[in-house]
Amino acid sequence: MANITRYDPLGEMVSLRSAMDRLFEDSFVSPLTWRTIGGGTESITPPIDVHETADELVVTAALPGMKAEDVEITMTGQTLTLRGEFKADDEVKKDQYLYRERRFGSFSRTLQLPVRVQGDRAQATFADGVLTLSIPKAEEVKPRQIRINANGNGAAVDETAAS
Repeated sequence: MANITRYDPLGEMVSLRSAMDRLFEDSFVSPLTWRTIGGGTESITPPIDVHETADELVVTAALPGMKAEDVEITMTGQTLTLRGEFKADDEVKKDQYLYRERRFGSFSRTLQLPVRVQGDRAQATFADGVLTLSIPKAEEVKPRQIRINANGNGAAVDETAAS
């Protein structure tokens, strides 16, 4: 007896949905993930948030268990690089673990900032495993208030920055 299998065009969509679910689960459920790079080596990638105000960019990185002196921050132009190392607990031997999920090793995270900044005026704070970096925007990218000239002579630019 021959088996006849009905073609299910939605079957491929279900597998795509499963892949997307895994992607989001990896990103939000376990944000400190090991990622495979080019030649099969793995590196840890701490999660980073970047938001902007009128005057600065604020970068926040979750670095649980680290100390401020174990993190290196460098800026070259608009490129920000964070480096550090999550250190293993030396008191427990590898064969003593029953279950181990925390990852240890060095990390390097580089990101291109979306606007010009004044890297030499950046300030960093580190509290409760969260690194917060405040980087002032360059003067030419800050918003400016434009006054409207009601006499019909055109618009004039007010030289003071918008607050």
